[in-house]
Amino acid sequence: MPRFSGEKVLMRIFIGEGDKYGRKPLYEALIDFLIGEGFAGATVLRGVAGFGPHSIYHTDKLLRLSAELPIVLEVVASREKLDRAMPKIDEMMSGGLITMETVNIVRYCKKDDRQCELKEP
Repeated sequence: MPRFSGEKVLMRIFIGEGDKYGRKPLYEALIDFLIGEGFAGATVLRGVAGFGPHSIYHTDKLLRLSAELPIVLEVVASREKLDRAMPKIDEMMSGGLITMETVNIVRYCKKDDRQCELKEP
């Protein structure tokens, strides 16, 4: 099985479930942008609880129609690719937090997966 290993950057974008960009949920707009920019992949995680800078506790345990639960979007790419994407991401953000850290990755691909070869993270 072919594999790729090396050093990349993990970017995590912390936002709220109710955050928007235009009429879309922000996480959807970010995913659409990353796909359009040719990123190899991204994951959106919905938290069951969390709080932000105002110390307001948000949880899925409360009976509310619209819980403002935490959302974390994760993407791994080269520093250069993320740097090129940051001006648009900055424009899309109305609050939240972004962290970036250097990570060592190991990516496995099927032998006949040409997409994997073409889309190095």
